[in-house]
Amino acid sequence: MSRKRYLLTPGPTPVPPEVLAALSQPVVHHRSPDFRPIYERTIERLKEVFRTDGDVLLFGSAGTGAMESAVANLCSPGERVLVVSAGHFGERWRAIASAYGTTVEALEYTWGEVPSAEDLAARLVELGGAKAVFLTHSETSTGVVCDLQTLSAAASEHGALSVVDAVSSLGAVPVETDAWGLDVVLSGSQKALMTPPGLAMVSASERAWAARGDSPRFYFDWERTRKAQAALDAPFTPPVSIVAGLDVALGLLLDAGLDAVFDRHVRLGRACREGAKAMGLELFSPDEDRSAVVTAIRAPEGIDATELVLTLRDRFGITIANGQGPLKGKIFRIGHIGYFDVFDITTALAAVELVLADLGADIERGVAVTRALDAYDERARV
Repeated sequence: MSRKRYLLTPGPTPVPPEVLAALSQPVVHHRSPDFRPIYERTIERLKEVFRTDGDVLLFGSAGTGAMESAVANLCSPGERVLVVSAGHFGERWRAIASAYGTTVEALEYTWGEVPSAEDLAARLVELGGAKAVFLTHSETSTGVVCDLQTLSAAASEHGALSVVDAVSSLGAVPVETDAWGLDVVLSGSQKALMTPPGLAMVSASERAWAARGDSPRFYFDWERTRKAQAALDAPFTPPVSIVAGLDVALGLLLDAGLDAVFDRHVRLGRACREGAKAMGLELFSPDEDRSAVVTAIRAPEGIDATELVLTLRDRFGITIANGQGPLKGKIFRIGHIGYFDVFDITTALAAVELVLADLGADIERGVAVTRALDAYDERARV
């Protein structure tokens, strides 16, 4: 009998059986009457999840492709842009913007710090403005979810476009594209949208459309994609099976109600944090309900998080995430975005407890699961 496996990373994430069933259907032609209703419905459902009345463009790529599309369509070589960087994916913004020849300035934080609107406003004043501010809503390398509303308002107030990496936040925590005046929001299929990797999506405001630059682009050209989508004819062959899966996943989210989905993620985050603290572990990510995407936890003194992660996988079939970059081996991360319930969290915590004890950590045994369940239930009564 094959071993049961548990995927508890901040992406890719588990996929519901209804979505897997859609993925298993026979492949259809992307310009046939079989596919067009699925394509149209998926795009309309994406607009509901993005909470926008504007266009949402769909690309066959990883979320990084959507990030690149934002730089390629908005920026011209030599234009000044500002990257807010507080972790691995903030650094990715910097790398992409640099590759397109922009003049990249940074508002840098130590990994794990939370960016502030006041710092952003001050940096923009110091620079004399910027074409765009690149933000990471949910920095999964650290567990930080920033206050996107205030940050984007600060960018707008100082004349800059707000460009938001919402790859891991869309569908997990509130992202109010229109209400918050977000100029560009991008995401991917493989996180809270509960679909395998392979699709990226971008919402752009009319302000962003009007401010497009002249960097070279072809596959990720927004205008080419918008024109084709208007005729329900993708400009290039889309991954039709993944689109069909995403259509079902979006239906599940919308049927449940986005506010209920957001509340479930808050409760899961609280359960994970409280369970870790009950063991005597120190959180790396902020201990606040906004951190509802992934919980980052410091490895106990003398314990290598890399060994913990590998042992969980080999012994129990449980995959969690190591730290990235300078945090590798120092923290471990438990994801809870998308198709998760509280028993996924308690399974991870129980296994972490067992492995840490075997590795010689001084932790309190037998308390994490009970505290996690209590915390989840407490949130349910609020």
